[in-house]
Amino acid sequence: MIDRIAGSLLDPDALYVGNPELFHDPGLKGLNLVMGFTGFADAGHVVKQINAELLDTLGADVVAEFDADQLMDYRSRRPHLTFVEDHLQDYQPPRLVLYRLRDGLGQPFLLLAGFEPDLQWERFARAVVRLVEHFEVNLVTWIHSIPMPVPHTRPVGVTVHGNRPDLIEGISSWKPTVEVPAAIGHVLEVRLVEAGRNVAGYVIHVPHYLADAEYPNAAVAGLEYLGAAASLMLPTDRLREVGREVGRQIAEQVEASEEIQLVVSRLEARYDEKAEGTARRSLLAGENDELPNADELGAAVEAYLARKDVRP
Repeated sequence: MIDRIAGSLLDPDALYVGNPELFHDPGLKGLNLVMGFTGFADAGHVVKQINAELLDTLGADVVAEFDADQLMDYRSRRPHLTFVEDHLQDYQPPRLVLYRLRDGLGQPFLLLAGFEPDLQWERFARAVVRLVEHFEVNLVTWIHSIPMPVPHTRPVGVTVHGNRPDLIEGISSWKPTVEVPAAIGHVLEVRLVEAGRNVAGYVIHVPHYLADAEYPNAAVAGLEYLGAAASLMLPTDRLREVGREVGRQIAEQVEASEEIQLVVSRLEARYDEKAEGTARRSLLAGENDELPNADELGAAVEAYLARKDVRP
């Protein structure tokens, strides 16, 4: 009896509950899967914006939902609610859900979105690999963002990794060896590659001086890269509009401070110097980009994580 109970507790499938109306729908076989987890660095709130845009704009149906109580440390990442005079309201429990969505052309795809698990990473990874195998997922793409010493006046940069050379080679010419803090997306990518599944991860570069605020331009870039890789038409119009207003506000702040102007101009000069003569293939109609060296990357990420304590 004890062995059976222990076995059920360790079973990865016990981490989630499938929607009986969709979980065995043959129409979900062979789709592409997009993943975005909040709680890691998420510079510029890129993942948060992308998840919200997809779920608010495209029709979303729940395919399966993970049990937050098994995966989240509530005391280190406390959900919020509202105290109104003499009562409590608006409590939103954390959710980690596999959805079916349809893009702008009606093409279905899967989205795994929500909080990054605090606990049981390997068990969670096994559960996701099983879901990918169950639905015979064609391609898994995932997105996250990091702060970088780059200017906001140049194209948003990206680093791509995974096991699909056609989606990786030539996108970013920078191929360092650098130790960085792991996110659940990294672990999932490793386990998916080991399982022989197609996977590509996209790291969006956010100017380090904008990393604490919502930066819609970076979210737009993320949606474009995900859409190009998975052959999906993903919504960007609203974020583009918001991005124009944010860009105006940034320009005003830069104009009002000689110190900020100096920082930006130095980043521009360095960016242009490194980008000159560098050819980069892109899935998008973008310009060339070049990244800082490994030491600068590690320092930027570590400083940002220390400041944010990696919690939303």
